[in-house]
Amino acid sequence: MKNFIKSLLLIGVIMPLTLKSAFAQSEKTTPSSYISIGPDAGIPIGAMHHRYDWNLGGSVQVGVPVSGKSLYFVGNAGFNNLFSKNDAANTHNLQTLPLKAGLKYFAAGNFYVQGQAGAAFLFNKEKSGYDKSTAFTYAPQVGYQFPAGANYIDAGIRWEGNSKFNTGGGWNNFLGLRVAYGFGL
Repeated sequence: MKNFIKSLLLIGVIMPLTLKSAFAQSEKTTPSSYISIGPDAGIPIGAMHHRYDWNLGGSVQVGVPVSGKSLYFVGNAGFNNLFSKNDAANTHNLQTLPLKAGLKYFAAGNFYVQGQAGAAFLFNKEKSGYDKSTAFTYAPQVGYQFPAGANYIDAGIRWEGNSKFNTGGGWNNFLGLRVAYGFGL
């Protein structure tokens, strides 16, 4: 599992850098203000890996330029469903609504780094065996925006961490992939 995570992180860092040269002829694809919509998927890390197999959800992200076309303020709302393992003591999926805000910086062409923080709201705390319905969440991400006509495809890999949903419990982390279709507002 550790080798898989290391490989995924390595791909997430190296792939955008190598693709940058392949798409060097194309201009940066982010318009002044934008919205992107797409699915999210991931694998639980650490203590969450013992109870949940994988994550599937979706998100909507809005970006507004702060400084030219390099730095954007971003807001993100989504839904995550972490699928419970069949042999786990708790057989219910974990369903959250993360609301995050942060910054997105285009470091080189269409390659970006992004950081967000906010709150994750737990939809089914009683069924899942948790005693808190809200947790702090943060999500550093790297990605690349591929031109798609006047719009773009945003592909990013992120680490999403959520603080405790249970008194005395541990952090709820997963490694996620987001692929979204983006267009100007």
